[in-house]
Amino acid sequence: MNATLRVSGDQHLALRQHHFPGDGLEAAALILCGRREEAERGILTAAEIFPVPYSACRERRADYLSWQTEAIIPALERATAKKFSIVKIHSHPTGYEQFSALDDASDRALFPSLYGWLDDVPYHASAVILPDGRMFGRIVDEDNRFRSLNRISIAGDDLHFWDRAQHSLTDGFMVRNAQAFGAATATILRGLSIAVIGCSGTGSPLIEQLVRLGVGRLVLVDPDSVEEKNLNRILHTTMADARFGRTKVDVLHKAIESIGLGITVQTFAQTLDHPEVVRAVAGCDVVFGCMDTIDGRHLLNRLATFYVLPYFDLGVRLVADGEGGVSHVCGTVHYLQPGKSSLLSRGLYTTAQLQAASLRRTDPKEYASRAADGYIAGVMEERPAVISVNMLVSSLAVQEFLARLHPYRQFDNWEFAIHRVSLEQGQFFHEAEGEPCRVLSRWVGRGDLTPLLDLPALSEAARI
Repeated sequence: MNATLRVSGDQHLALRQHHFPGDGLEAAALILCGRREEAERGILTAAEIFPVPYSACRERRADYLSWQTEAIIPALERATAKKFSIVKIHSHPTGYEQFSALDDASDRALFPSLYGWLDDVPYHASAVILPDGRMFGRIVDEDNRFRSLNRISIAGDDLHFWDRAQHSLTDGFMVRNAQAFGAATATILRGLSIAVIGCSGTGSPLIEQLVRLGVGRLVLVDPDSVEEKNLNRILHTTMADARFGRTKVDVLHKAIESIGLGITVQTFAQTLDHPEVVRAVAGCDVVFGCMDTIDGRHLLNRLATFYVLPYFDLGVRLVADGEGGVSHVCGTVHYLQPGKSSLLSRGLYTTAQLQAASLRRTDPKEYASRAADGYIAGVMEERPAVISVNMLVSSLAVQEFLARLHPYRQFDNWEFAIHRVSLEQGQFFHEAEGEPCRVLSRWVGRGDLTPLLDLPALSEAARI
């Protein structure tokens, strides 16, 4: 089985601080993880960190560590209650970049007792953190066999993807990308799976850029078909597509295949609120949201939190009078980390607006009745859209992604949680990360639950 470990930026910082207190000695912690399960691939999603107290260690050396079993019992009880997997992580202060013989012996002594304590959890893992923050790990199965983790990813201010296999860059079309950002970054892009939710105005030019950057796999989600009114802004669409009512995702899939760059594409002509779509998006490495619905954006923010995914949200606002008068032309890109601020806590919408948007989708008649009676504010259905504005905002989002994958700015990335561009003012603005979202933060790393995302509407029974 291939397996991945995902850790948030805050969790990674906490691990570094605990494991490297400055004394040059090994330290350890337990990571309690949710999971995203499928037949051939497992994803461990870090939910909680339990540091092993230094005072509970029997012996700490630069190359060896042992601790009292009693020190981790609270973590085991918590893992049992939540059905979490456990990742035992310890430091190599010397920078040794592989598991040692002492590590092997320690894991073979510890993990049988973990499987005995947590008998309904399919697998656990062991990991090492190095002084520069890099991590590597392995699954330890019930038979005490070791299998390397394929990837460890960090969704923080910077994005890190540490893969077991080191691939050489052989694609000729990637040469110029490698010249700009280096062969290492170009290789990472080739190994990534990226979901794009919404394949219209900002979504289609964003997809085009991801394709030309050489991303290895794309998951495209959009329930709508091409209409004549879409042709002013969706790349690769034609009048024939509109006449035959071809789905947007199918048109873009065909266009990507025709380019011939070997990119794998999976499409869903559905909304995000379907169990199979949620599972597919959860299996990706990065998500881009190109939706204008409040409930859709909130759902994607929730999904990214559950599965420890970096989430880039795009929004465009063009206010016109329909006769050529324009008062606002602006766009926003939000970068959202699991456990940090959310679209809700940033004030993009209120809980009342979220409830109204959800009602509009689930019960249009009741929504229309309440809106007519003045009980709720109406949700605008049609907005002006121009390809030039959409392409600018989509490019800003892709560049923000690249800046976090390959940091090159003069300032730290935490200062750029929000990008705003106002074309009527001719200015760009950026805002730093805010306070954690009290609504979503408690769900970091929970992974698969029944029902999915702890939402009854996503239960299999609700779809029948």
